[in-house]
Amino acid sequence: MKQAPTAPEHDRRTSRHRHDREIVSLAVPAFGALVAEPLFVMADSAIVGHLGTPQLAGLGIAAPLLTTAVSIFVFLAYATTAAVSRRVGAGDLRAAIRQGMDGIWLALLLGAVVVAAVVPSAPWLVGLFGASETAAPYAVTYLRISALGIPAMLVVLASTGILRGLQDTRKPLYVAIGGFTANGALNLGLVYGAGLGIAGSAWGTVIAQFGMAAVYLTVVVRGARRHGASLRPDLAGIRNSAQAGAPLLVRTLSLRAVLMIATAVAARLGDADIAAHQIILSLWSLMAFALDAIAIAGQGIIGRYLGAGDAKGAKQACRRMVEWGIAFGVLLGVLVVAARPLFVPLFTNDHTVQQTLLPALLVVALTQPIAGVVFILDGVLMGAGDGPYLARAMLVTLVVFAPVALVVPTLGGGLTALWWAMALMMAVRMLTLGLRARSGRWLVTGATR
Repeated sequence: MKQAPTAPEHDRRTSRHRHDREIVSLAVPAFGALVAEPLFVMADSAIVGHLGTPQLAGLGIAAPLLTTAVSIFVFLAYATTAAVSRRVGAGDLRAAIRQGMDGIWLALLLGAVVVAAVVPSAPWLVGLFGASETAAPYAVTYLRISALGIPAMLVVLASTGILRGLQDTRKPLYVAIGGFTANGALNLGLVYGAGLGIAGSAWGTVIAQFGMAAVYLTVVVRGARRHGASLRPDLAGIRNSAQAGAPLLVRTLSLRAVLMIATAVAARLGDADIAAHQIILSLWSLMAFALDAIAIAGQGIIGRYLGAGDAKGAKQACRRMVEWGIAFGVLLGVLVVAARPLFVPLFTNDHTVQQTLLPALLVVALTQPIAGVVFILDGVLMGAGDGPYLARAMLVTLVVFAPVALVVPTLGGGLTALWWAMALMMAVRMLTLGLRARSGRWLVTGATR
C-alpha cells in the first residue's frame, strides 16, 4: 500500500505545481514573442532577395547594424520588468505603471539620440563592413530609413518590460504576431507594388514598428488612466531608470563582445570554419530563445515575490526554474545530437563545412544543460534587480574568455577548439551566477531595491 505523503512533502509538491503553472503561463507566450522578432529580418531577406544580389548584400550589412543598435538597449525591457514586477508584488499598480512610463520616456530619449547618430554616419558604418561598391548604396539606403524606426523599437522594448512586469506575456505575443504580419504585407506592397525596391522594405519595417509601438502605448495609457498614474515625463524617474539599466548595458555589451570575438576568431580559421560557425551560432541562438523564455518568466515572478516581501517564495521559484532550465537543456542537447543528420544538410551541402561543423556541434549539445542554468539564473538575478553583480560577472567572463579564444588559431586549434572556449565561457557564467544565487544576497525584498 502506497504511503500518503507527509505534510512537508505535500507542501513541496503543491509549491512546485504552483510554480510550474506560473512558469508555463508566462514562458510559452514569451517564447512565441521571442521567435517572432527575428522573423522580421527573415521576411525582409526573403522579399529583398528577389530584387537581386546587390540588394540582398546591402540588407545583409545594414540589418545587423540596425539589430545591434537596438539590442544593446535591451535593458529597457529587463530593468523595467524587474522594477514593475516589484511594485506589482507590493500591491501598488499605480506606482508600477508610473515606473513603466519612466522607461518609455527613457526609450524615446535614447531613440532620438541613436537616430541622430546613425542617419548621418550610415555611409561610414557601412564602410566599416567593407561593402562592395554595388552593395554599399543599398545598405546605406536601408540603414538610413530603417533607423527612423529605432525610437519605436525602443518603446516596444520598454512597453514589453511593463507588460512582463504585470505578469502579462500574452499581449506581447499578439503584438509581435500582428507586427510580423503587417511587416510582411507592407514590404510586399511597397517593394513590388509601389516599386520602391529596398527602400520600400525599410519603410515597411518602420511603419510596422511604429504600429506596434502605438498598440503598446494604447495599452499602457489605458492602464495608467485606470489606476490614476501620471503620463508626464519625470526627470527623477527617468534618471532612476537609466541608473538601473546602466549595469545591464555593461552586461549586454560584454556579452556582445564575447560573440564578436568568437566570430572574429572563426573568420581567421578559414572560410569553412566561419561558415560552420555561423550555422552553429544560428542554432545556438534559436535554442537560447527557448531557455530565455523561462528566464523572462523568472524576471516577472521573482520581482513579484520580492516586492511582496516573500524571500522564501522567490528562493523556491528560483530553484524550480533552475530545474526547468536543466531539463530543457538536456532535452535540447539530445535533440541536437539526434536531429543533426536532418538539419545540417538544410544549411549547407558543402562536405568540408559539414565535417567542420559536426564535432563542434557536439560540444554545443553537451553544454546545453549548463546554458539552461545560466539563462535561468541570469533572468532570476535580473528580476531581483541585481544588475551591478550581473555586470561584474559578465566582465569577469569576458576577461577569462578573450585570451583563451584568441589563442585558438595560434595553437592550431580549429572550430571545435573555439566552441570549447565558448563552453568555458558558459561554465564561468554558471559559476559566477551560481555563487550569487547560493549566497542569497540577491534576496532583497520591498517595492524598490
